[in-house]
Amino acid sequence: MIAIVDYGLGNISAFSNVYKRMGIDATVASSSARLAGARKIILPGVGAFDHAIQLLDLSGMRPALNELVLDRKVPVLGVCVGMQMFADSSDEGKLPGLGWIPGRVRSLRSFPQAAGQPLPHMGWNDVCPLHPQGLFAGLEQPPRFYFLHSFVFDSTEESATSATCTYGAVFTCAVASGNVHGVQFHPEKSHQNGARLLRNFAEL
Repeated sequence: MIAIVDYGLGNISAFSNVYKRMGIDATVASSSARLAGARKIILPGVGAFDHAIQLLDLSGMRPALNELVLDRKVPVLGVCVGMQMFADSSDEGKLPGLGWIPGRVRSLRSFPQAAGQPLPHMGWNDVCPLHPQGLFAGLEQPPRFYFLHSFVFDSTEESATSATCTYGAVFTCAVASGNVHGVQFHPEKSHQNGARLLRNFAEL
C-alpha cells in the first residue's frame, strides 16, 4: 500500500487519481495512524520551505515518517518541495529540514549561469537521468517533465544526484539515496512520463 502524505500541501488527489487509474493500491494519510502499514510513501509539496516544514510538524506525522523512512527503510518519494524537505536546510527559510539526504536548498539565481533566467522555472523541460533505471526505467530519452519552482536541492552527497536538468545552469532535479527518492518536477502533471515514473516507484 502506498501512503500519500496529506499535511495540507501538494496535489494529493492528482497522485491518488493516477494510481487509481493504474489499479494500484494507494491511500491518503493525514495522521500517523494512517501511515501505519505503508509499504511506500509519497511526500508531495508546493510553496515555501518553512511553511511546508511547519505544516508537517503540525500534522504530527514527522516522527512516524522518520521511523518509517530511517529505521524501517520504507521507500519514500518526495515531490517538488517534498523533495526539498529532505535537505538539512534551505536558503528560502530558517527552519531545519528532515535531513534525510545531506545538502541545502538554493535559489536557482544563486547559480551564475541561471542568474538572468525568469523565475519560477515553469513548464516542460528535458530531464537527463544519470542511469535510465529505477524511477526512470522504460522512459523515452530524454524524458520531459513539468516543472514549477525557484529553488533546487544542492546535495553535498554527490552520489545522491540521480538526474539533472538545465535552466541556464545544470541543476539536480532528482535524488536517490538508499530508500529515499525525490524529484523536483511534478510527475502527477507530466502525462505518460509522470504516470510511468509513479508506476516505477510503486514497483521498486
